Amino acid sequence: MSKRKIYWLWLWVCFGFINPTKAQVWQWSAPVQSVISPETNDHPQAFLWIPEDCQYVRGVVVGQHNMLEEGIFEHPDFRKTMTKLGFAIVWVTPMFNQTFDWNPTATTKDAGVAFTDMMNRLADVSGYRELTFAPVVPIGHSALASYPWNFAAWNPGRTLAAISVHGDAPLTKLTGSGRPNPDWENRTIEGVPGLMVMGEYEWWEDRLSPAFAYVAQHPKTPFSLLADAGRGHFDNSEQMVNFLALYIEKAATYRLPKTFGQQDSVVLKLIDPKKGWLIGRWRKDSLPTASAAPYASYKGHKAVATWCFDKEMADATEAIYRQSRGKTAQHLGFLQNGKFLEPKKTHGNYQISFLPDADGITFHLKSAFTDSSRVRPTADHASTRISIDRICGPVKKLNDSTFQISFYRMGFNNPKRSNDIWLLASNNGDKAYKSIVQQADMRFPLTNKEGQPQTINFPPIPNQKVGVKALTLKAVSDSQLPVSYYVKEGPAIIEANQLVFTTIPPRSKLPMKVTLVAWQYGTSVGTKVQSAVPVERTFFITKKIVSD
Repeated sequence: MSKRKIYWLWLWVCFGFINPTKAQVWQWSAPVQSVISPETNDHPQAFLWIPEDCQYVRGVVVGQHNMLEEGIFEHPDFRKTMTKLGFAIVWVTPMFNQTFDWNPTATTKDAGVAFTDMMNRLADVSGYRELTFAPVVPIGHSALASYPWNFAAWNPGRTLAAISVHGDAPLTKLTGSGRPNPDWENRTIEGVPGLMVMGEYEWWEDRLSPAFAYVAQHPKTPFSLLADAGRGHFDNSEQMVNFLALYIEKAATYRLPKTFGQQDSVVLKLIDPKKGWLIGRWRKDSLPTASAAPYASYKGHKAVATWCFDKEMADATEAIYRQSRGKTAQHLGFLQNGKFLEPKKTHGNYQISFLPDADGITFHLKSAFTDSSRVRPTADHASTRISIDRICGPVKKLNDSTFQISFYRMGFNNPKRSNDIWLLASNNGDKAYKSIVQQADMRFPLTNKEGQPQTINFPPIPNQKVGVKALTLKAVSDSQLPVSYYVKEGPAIIEANQLVFTTIPPRSKLPMKVTLVAWQYGTSVGTKVQSAVPVERTFFITKKIVSD
């Protein structure tokens, strides 16, 4: 066996391997009981993942449903780091409070009350009581980019670190949501590390300047800035995901107590920015004006420098800047049926038409290198391939030009999101060309309403003992079309028509609920068939079978 293979085998044994399918597991859910979402007229649902080998939750990353949060949380590299740290993840859909305003109004509840109740419910259903007081890393993207800072101001003692992704500054008036921040009064986030991420292709100085103004007024604030060089607003690039994981790992290293297992609270160490490192702010294709260095010996302009926990984080930041610096820019366009699509003056630039195959759910989309018009091909581009990947929504990728509608735990009752798919074309560049990204949006009918009706027969599933490896799912449609499934909650994944169980975390409370949904979308091509009403089945994993 080669040394390289031995090395990767060692990493797999030491840190565990999380394949992409298993990274989609969310073992528990609970309603945000105090909130009714205007998107669904129902309670938002909070989904919880705990690492399979986790004896004690040392921290929890919490994000609400906008666009990038889910993709970050289900990225195998991100989950591998959270497994290493013993960190849980909570994802809430739809959002329960956009700006995390703890001042209740006639239309909004106290965000702090809703959050506390949510975590209490998740602690109760999972058996991991420490979720009620575990340190939190709030993450929010774009329209939710102020929520992390406001969460930190609401409860700085419980905030391990705040992460604003494509990205708001603390107390900015230029919020991604367009809504005002809550009044912080005399609150600050001094001593609490925070990271703001902005992509190169969304860079806007007006969004950044409030951060430097806040730090100037509160110099004990350890504020970090990452320019996601060569990337854009809708992009959860692998380089960014790995940087976020490293940032959380550093926060855990420098802030958490060395011993864990506390019964009622965790006291976090305050961070003194003067004990960290500084790196010159990103300046696109220019070299830094000063080398990264410990705070006291940094020779650059400290007021606009990026703070880092240590040299490793400074080096990781500079590595991202270096790989894009001084290279030639590129452009991407989209093609359907062999023709370039005209970009629109919309948030997403492209509105893709839903043109399904005969199965009703498969569709095709290609991307190609173009000149700046994005409708004319060019031969001047990187030698590396273009990839089209999911940003968010009910879709799965079969290859770089073939995709399928694929409903999942978000469900069918959100008219804003349940039938809204966002895709990202990207190229990582090469030695001469910068990386480039281009997003596209596609809305499709939530149901087929024309043609023959169909009904799904999904037999009830009996309770299962701990240790069962898999079950064959036997739902059928009277249309004879194949039935698809998703796991709404529970330690399991779908593989074809098999429900495959994953390892149950060791302190999980039993019985443990598993909820499955069977669906058949129908087809609007050829012989038209209406969408079936989805069928939900619930059973429990028990130590021994309990009869009804």
